[in-house]
Formats: sequence, C-alpha cells, structure tokens
Amino acid sequence: ARKVVKLWYDREGDCLEVLFEHRKGYFRQTKNDQVMEKIDEEGNLLGFSVLKVSRLGKKPLEVALS
Repeated sequence: ARKVVKLWYDREGDCLEVLFEHRKGYFRQTKNDQVMEKIDEEGNLLGFSVLKVSRLGKKPLEVALS
C-alpha cells in the first residue's frame, strides 16, 4: 500500500508542516524548540512541524520523534 505524505509551507509564518496521516490529533513539544510533533490520542505519530525553516542554514536539523 502506498503512503501519501502531505507537506505545507507557510511562508509568512516560516513553518513547514509534514503530515503522514490526516487524523484528529494535537501538536506537542519535542526536545528541539524548533520542532513540534503531531500525535493522536493513543500517541501515534501523525506528522511534525518545523518552525523558522529559513534559518536552518547548512547544518541539518536532527530531532527524535515518538
């Protein structure tokens, strides 16, 4: 089965959102202030968002997600 990933970039808010599944959930902090993960009620990872994308530069951003 194919998985579809949805990507949104909000230029005004400088935020990238990536969703693996389009279901009800909520965003919570990760150990990196620049990344939020979206999970459902059971804690399953639905996606993530990256703030201040334009400031990433040459060094990759690395964060562990649930």
